[in-house]
Amino acid sequence: MPAIIESVFSKESLFALSLFPYLGFLWFMTKRNNTPKIALIGFYLTLVFVAVTIPAGAYAQFVLHKSLANVDWLHGGAEFFLTLSNITIAFGFIQGIKTAKG
Repeated sequence: MPAIIESVFSKESLFALSLFPYLGFLWFMTKRNNTPKIALIGFYLTLVFVAVTIPAGAYAQFVLHKSLANVDWLHGGAEFFLTLSNITIAFGFIQGIKTAKG
């Protein structure tokens, strides 16, 4: 594969580009009045996960000379924010379903 294509489609580039559709998703979910607030907070917490993962990955690579996935304490710390956001999203939609039923 030519070097230019490899650089455009690298995992880092795709990760950065994926932020734009996600921000669009957040904008639409925020504008809708029927999105459960707690679930919306969970979706925003996913941005916290991204904001934590990027410097954690940079620290692992440039300081520890390892991949983030190979530094358990750092990887686990970053993944905690993804787990927190997923639990918050699930709890928000559970609460939204209960509200809609009752």
